[in-house]
Amino acid sequence: MSLTADFILRYSFGRGQKRFTRVVAWASMLGMVLGVASLIVVLSIMNGFSAELHQRILSVVPHVEISRTDASREETLALVPNLTTVDGVRGAAPFQRETVLLQSHGRRRGAQINALPLDGLADVSGVVAATTRGDFQAMARSPFTVALGSTLARLLGVTVGDDVEVLLPRVSVTPLGIYPRTRRLRVVAEFEVGADPDAREAFVSIETAHRLTGHAGYDGIQVQLDDLWAVDTVGSALGARLDSAWILRDWRQTQGALFEAVRMEKLTVGLLLFSVVAVAAFNIVSTLTMSVTEKRSDIAVLRVMGLPRSRVLVLFMGHGLVLGLIGIAIGAVTGVAVATHVTELALLLERWLGVRLFDPAVYYIGVLPSELQWSDVLLTVVISLVLSGLAALYPAWRATRIDPAEVLNHV
Repeated sequence: MSLTADFILRYSFGRGQKRFTRVVAWASMLGMVLGVASLIVVLSIMNGFSAELHQRILSVVPHVEISRTDASREETLALVPNLTTVDGVRGAAPFQRETVLLQSHGRRRGAQINALPLDGLADVSGVVAATTRGDFQAMARSPFTVALGSTLARLLGVTVGDDVEVLLPRVSVTPLGIYPRTRRLRVVAEFEVGADPDAREAFVSIETAHRLTGHAGYDGIQVQLDDLWAVDTVGSALGARLDSAWILRDWRQTQGALFEAVRMEKLTVGLLLFSVVAVAAFNIVSTLTMSVTEKRSDIAVLRVMGLPRSRVLVLFMGHGLVLGLIGIAIGAVTGVAVATHVTELALLLERWLGVRLFDPAVYYIGVLPSELQWSDVLLTVVISLVLSGLAALYPAWRATRIDPAEVLNHV
C-alpha cells in the first residue's frame, strides 16, 4: 500500500481523531446515505406514477388523431383501410365526438361523448377491456344507450340499467319556441381505467351519435399504435398518406400538458432532493476542516520529511472522497433495495397502521407505483461524487498552505 493511501485510511478510520471530529464525519456520511437513498426512491416513485398515467390514460385516449373539417363520410371511410396498412399501426376507426351535459337525479356533469363503430372500438381503445359492469355490445343491440366511466356514473348517481339525460349544445326549433336538444339514454356499461377519463368520458354507438346530433358524418379517424413511443416514425408514415387538408395530432399534443407537468414535477422534486445531497456533501467541508486543524503538526512533519504539497492535497482530497464514497455506496444500495420493493413496503405499512394510504376513489390508483431506472441511479451517484470532490477541495488546499516552520515553532 502506498504511503498516501495508508494515510488516507488512517485519517478516515483510525482512532487518532478526536471523538467530536469522528462524530461529525459519521454524521456527514449518514447525511449522504439518506440523501442518495431518498433521491433514488423518490425518482423511482415519480417514474412509476408517470408510467401509470401513460398506461391508463393512453389506453383510452387515441395515440394519433386525424381530422379534417370538410371531409365527407365517404372520404373518411375510404381512408381507414389505407392507414391500417402502415407498419406499427394496430388499428384505425372513424369517430364522432361531442361535448354534452349529462344529468340524472338532479345532478349534472359535463362529459365528452365518443362514438365509434363497435367492431373497431377494441382496435383503437382499451375501454372495452376495462369494462367493470354491463356489456359494450349491448349498444349495438339497443339504440340510445351509453357506456359511462365509473367515476362519472358515481357522480351522476346511476348504474347499469338506469337512464341519464343528455343535453346537447344544439337547439330544436318548434312552434312553441326554441328548446335545447335533449335525449334520454339507457346506461348499459361502465368502464374503469383508473385515471381522469373515468370522470369525463362516455361512449355510444356511431348510429346513436348520428341520431343524437343529426349529423351522419365523422369528425376524423382515431389510430392506435403498437408502440406509443414510436409516434414520430409512425406519424411520419401516416402523414405521407394524407393530403395537406388533413390535420394529424398525436398523444403528445392532446395530452402533452399533463405529461409535461408530471415531468416538471419530477425535475423539481429531484432538484429539491439534490439540495439535501449537496448539504450532506458540504458537511464534508466541516469534517475536513476540523481534521486539517487537528493534523497541522502531522502535516508539518510530513512536509519537513519531503512530502510535496501535491501529495498533501491528494491525501486530504482522498480523505474526503472516501467518506463521501462510503455514504454514496450505502445510500445507492439502500435506495435501489427500497425502490425495488416500495410497493410491497407500502402495503405492509397499510396493514400495520390499518389505514389506506392511496384511496382509488381519490388517487385513481390503489398502490404506490415504482419504476427503477438505472440512468437515475447513475446520475445520482455521479453528481454526489462530484459534490463530494468539490466539498473536499478547499480544506485540502488549505492543508497545502500550512507553513511547517510556523507550526513546529509552537510544538
